[in-house]
Amino acid sequence: MPVRFENSYPVEGGNFSEAGKVSVEIKNALKKLGISNNIQRRAAIAAYESEMNIIAHATRGTLTVRVTLDAVHIDVKDAGPGIGDVGLAIKEGCSTAADQFQRMGFGAGMGLSNIRDCSDTFEVVSGSHGGTHLKIVINTNER
Repeated sequence: MPVRFENSYPVEGGNFSEAGKVSVEIKNALKKLGISNNIQRRAAIAAYESEMNIIAHATRGTLTVRVTLDAVHIDVKDAGPGIGDVGLAIKEGCSTAADQFQRMGFGAGMGLSNIRDCSDTFEVVSGSHGGTHLKIVINTNER
């Protein structure tokens, strides 16, 4: 499938002042490609939640977005501690966010479930070995 757009965006763990920057850049790129507002919104939410998870839980990470004719693919890799129980972590309301993050109004435990709900395909590869890899696909045909 031909690639219409591809770019990687680094995210620095703990850098709350840059929070949301990557998701806005991704949304703007999709807008320039003429992707529908609904798909832009879903991709921006998935990217934002992924970005915030890196900022809150990892030392660094990367979001790579690739747009083909039929889908937006967002690949997220971080250098964090990993997720010991992915099944539990994906449940709404489950949060492992530090107190500092929660005091800032984040860490409600909705990140992974929001990503899942915005995705047509969602996969989490992680474990106590460290690092998390999210594979997100949003089909560009409207649902």
